[in-house]
Amino acid sequence: MSDRRLTPANARVAHVSLHGHVDAPRYAEGEARLIGVPVADLLDAPEGRRARQMQMGESVNVLDTHQGWSFVQATRDDYVGYLRDEHVSEGAAPTHKVAARATHVYSEPDFKSPERAFLGHGARLHVLDEAGRFLRTPQGFVPAAHLSPLDEVAGDPVDVAALYLGTPYLWGGNSVLGIDCSGLVQAACLACGMACPGDSDMQAEALGVALPAGSAPRRGDLMFWKGHVGWLSAPDMLLHANVHHMAVAHEPLARAISRIEVQGDGPVTAHKRLEG
Repeated sequence: MSDRRLTPANARVAHVSLHGHVDAPRYAEGEARLIGVPVADLLDAPEGRRARQMQMGESVNVLDTHQGWSFVQATRDDYVGYLRDEHVSEGAAPTHKVAARATHVYSEPDFKSPERAFLGHGARLHVLDEAGRFLRTPQGFVPAAHLSPLDEVAGDPVDVAALYLGTPYLWGGNSVLGIDCSGLVQAACLACGMACPGDSDMQAEALGVALPAGSAPRRGDLMFWKGHVGWLSAPDMLLHANVHHMAVAHEPLARAISRIEVQGDGPVTAHKRLEG
């Protein structure tokens, strides 16, 4: 059975690649669009539950619009869902991304000018030109120190994940305003140029190499539980977005393993190491 989260089809439309596999009233190639707001909820149905989030400048393929909702598939990980029409826009392709934890978009190339928007790590922008210590974008002026070229990748996913320390836990969250365990893993992987699915069960299947039980943990490994995942920031320390702390936090690995099992969520299901 296909995974609904990754299948670009609903009761009104299906992607043309599914012709002959999925019955639909019509089939469409879709149209490329960008997220036009700082953070947008990707819902599992119109007015439904948040499945994931997307940030400014991330790209989607819009397959259908109906009664104020766009049915889309995210470019970053093929996740399917619904966005409000006003959160989707046309625009120039992004050239840069926010590499700092967060930044402001200013109305002028002056840090004393009114800010227009707050953008989190990973948001994407099209840079028009330089203006002193700022870069000019269609949205306004952003400190150059907070942006990096889109093709520039970070070297250490754990360092990237550490940018989110203290970020409030948010189910389905994907930004410094709120993030969940799989969102933290995805943000770190994408920043390092590694493809990464959106949810922890998909990540357990797709990421890294499974290590035998009892293997010595090391920094950069991923530990999985049923419905949970975290980075090892040291052989004995877990860095994860979790409900216990309601935040992204460090937690001694042995304590986390014991606590998670005692609270009824079971033992570690996989210990994986990223290749390369």
